[in-house]
Amino acid sequence: MNPLVLLIAGFFVLIAFRVNIGFSLILSSVFVMLWEDLPLASVANQMYSNIDSFPLLAVPFFMFLGRILNAGSITDRLLSVADATVGHVRGGLGHVNVFVSMVFASLSGSAAADTASVGSILIPAMKKAGYDPAFSVALTAASSTLGVIIPPSIILIVYGAFGNVSIGALFLGGVVPGMAIGLFMMAYTYVMAVRRGYPSSPFPGLRPLGHAVWRGAAPLLIPVVVLGGVIAGIFTPTEAAISAVVWALILSLVIYRDIPFRDMPRHLANAAVEFSVPLFTVAGAGIFGWLTAYLGAADIVVEFITRQTDNPYGIMLLLIGFLLLVGTVLNPISAVLIFLPIIQALGDTAGMHPVHMGVLATIVLSVGLITPPYGICLLIAAQIGDVSLGRAMIAVLPIVGLTVLVAVLSLWLPDLVLAFPKFVSPKLF
Repeated sequence: MNPLVLLIAGFFVLIAFRVNIGFSLILSSVFVMLWEDLPLASVANQMYSNIDSFPLLAVPFFMFLGRILNAGSITDRLLSVADATVGHVRGGLGHVNVFVSMVFASLSGSAAADTASVGSILIPAMKKAGYDPAFSVALTAASSTLGVIIPPSIILIVYGAFGNVSIGALFLGGVVPGMAIGLFMMAYTYVMAVRRGYPSSPFPGLRPLGHAVWRGAAPLLIPVVVLGGVIAGIFTPTEAAISAVVWALILSLVIYRDIPFRDMPRHLANAAVEFSVPLFTVAGAGIFGWLTAYLGAADIVVEFITRQTDNPYGIMLLLIGFLLLVGTVLNPISAVLIFLPIIQALGDTAGMHPVHMGVLATIVLSVGLITPPYGICLLIAAQIGDVSLGRAMIAVLPIVGLTVLVAVLSLWLPDLVLAFPKFVSPKLF
């Protein structure tokens, strides 16, 4: 039996039996290495080399940042800014939901954290205001995926670190598509609000608006520090994450005083535990990725796809379809780590710039966060809203279509992704 087929089939069989992704990667790899009589010492070597990455240290700090944002009053302050800014538009709470997710995305880079924190507040509020529960759940889950695209994105950090692509340029490339998806979601919300008669809040006036913005101004400096510092070359993404955590700690412990200092060890420990699971997956992906490269997976896939079409857009559309399918069973980090050689090989074949390819792949894989069976954001939101997964899935399909539409537009119009990075860092191009 072909060892590559054996490797991939073994991995998905283990996934089907609900084996942890990290263990599935390692066990399927070890089995094929025994089958091929390869040295097992490579397992430890490749696992260690994959996690021996300084940029990867940014991830636990952003996870810790998300903990701080949720534990104190920062999330409430951002909700106040969003409500004062867009709450008066028809379907106000829906617009607040999307708006605050766009802002939250620029703070923590975590979609699941956004779903849990924002959803626990806004889903009950939307249901109470007369919004359809399934729509409330779908919009909350879908808008939270903006945390995967709008910088600082954990997925873009991982892609840049392991794909040897400028993380700063990836951050810049994710800004316009992420904002476009958010605006499309708000337009969809407006249409649904008009159709179903969803309410809006009265405009609070300039003075309350100014007060809300003033209360939220300090937290809103976090994305400025992160994105501005990385782009300007003042510090690395890891140092930017640390700076963001320090600023959030100053706000929560010293200025707002809404988190007891004695709770900090608990939040830090929880962030460390949360990071341990994806870190183990990263380690497992090290040996799996090395083995797929050794077995020539990238060349085989590229050859197969180019047999179907040699048109660059055709190649990329097939890749988009493949990543949409992969995203239904794997979280975006695992998908990037496992299929990165194939993604980059097809991108090179189609003549895609590495930054363009990285952002496009991230947009497509973000859809997997709201499509079962993985669909972690949709699962969290459905649980909060007490809505069946089937109803939530039907309600989220139009928003999935909007995200895919932006991905296709980004493919056909590269400057949606590349114009901002080219303007800020022309030397990279």
